[in-house]
Amino acid sequence: MEAPAALEGSVAGRPRRTLGLGSATALVIASMLGTGIFTTSGFLLADLRSPWLVLLAWGLGGGVALLGALSYGALARLIPESGGEYLFLSRTLHPAAGYVAGWVSLLVGFSAPLAAAASALGQYTSGWFPGVSPLITGTVVLVLVSLLHAWNVRGGAGAQTLAVGVKVVLISLFIGLGLARIPGAPAPSTEPFSTPAFAMSLVWISFSYAGWNAVIYLGGEVRDPERNIPRSLFLGTLVVTVLYVALNAVFLLAVPGKVISGQLEVGRLVADHLGGASWAEGATVLVSLALLTSVSSLIMTGPRVYARIASDGYLPAWMEQREGPPRAAILFQLALALLMLWTSTYQSLLSFIGFTLGLSTAATVCGLMLERVRRGPAMSVPGWPWVPLLFVVAVLAMTGLSVSRAPLPSLAGMGVLALGGLLWRQGRGRRITAGTQLEQHPPGPRL
Repeated sequence: MEAPAALEGSVAGRPRRTLGLGSATALVIASMLGTGIFTTSGFLLADLRSPWLVLLAWGLGGGVALLGALSYGALARLIPESGGEYLFLSRTLHPAAGYVAGWVSLLVGFSAPLAAAASALGQYTSGWFPGVSPLITGTVVLVLVSLLHAWNVRGGAGAQTLAVGVKVVLISLFIGLGLARIPGAPAPSTEPFSTPAFAMSLVWISFSYAGWNAVIYLGGEVRDPERNIPRSLFLGTLVVTVLYVALNAVFLLAVPGKVISGQLEVGRLVADHLGGASWAEGATVLVSLALLTSVSSLIMTGPRVYARIASDGYLPAWMEQREGPPRAAILFQLALALLMLWTSTYQSLLSFIGFTLGLSTAATVCGLMLERVRRGPAMSVPGWPWVPLLFVVAVLAMTGLSVSRAPLPSLAGMGVLALGGLLWRQGRGRRITAGTQLEQHPPGPRL
């Protein structure tokens, strides 16, 4: 069956498609493999009191991410351009929904996590640079990586692909050495099973899996996008899921639970227990590399969204991507990230990133489902209707649980969404042309 024709819309200055399947998959892996895997399981073990339940939670978290990757892959076959949720929601639901998603991306989707990753990298490497402030280290990293990606798309992607390859090899080596030291499977826990604690563990684990959708933000630069974008989403998410479960098997089974229960530096503690100071230092190198590739992936993806928003008239025209990398948008994001890094305002933003971005991904898959109903069987959606439906239900359930456990950050997230809607109503969003709507359907009512 042929792939459905892509949705038509106005595109100002199409970039060249220079990224292959390998670079696109590496971007997904880089975006997902952050510090969460090295810091979360100690707290999960303290709550769930069973390594087997923690492993189950990590496996289920990967399953939800794979459902999302399959769903987004179907949308990417239909809309193989840069822009992410902003573009998807504008085309499938309504331009207002895309505008709000773009607003969220601008404020909390990329710049705040970028500042946080740079700050953490400065903290982790502070022992290597005595007398140098972690803020200085983070600033240097942000500037250098931004300049690399602004200089050349292929060069930036190539450097990131190499770094991701090294990171995957190091993690695989750690897993192999760690699994060989597992003394024996622990007995099942006799502690009573807590459904609320298990559900909340999935919420925290979902943050570690964030980034499975990274390649959609620069879909306009991927070669053969109808094939390579869905494949890179699925392959990258699958690789990370396998690595996460295997790495947690080492964390949870190779050392006594009391070593990591309730602790933050899980990776370093396990490495020190298994191999002493040299292993602990190696774990620090691994975490730093994970942070560095996370910084690189955010610098690759965020500016593509800003450039797409600018091409539709929401941001100044100088931020559009006409040829090569979106240099102006990269520098714009760099300025925002540096401001957040040095003022620490990103800390308040990070508290509600999960809430706002969770709603954005759920809305995007709802748009996919609506478009599948409109087009019928001619549009291929893997596992229809269960794959997208299960993803939406899972994300909304985790979002609802997050609201109940942390209402204030969720209220802040609602405020950001409301502000984006207010700006749309005041006229900024009315600059979208009819071409942004679906070609075969009349435009929806204006707000």
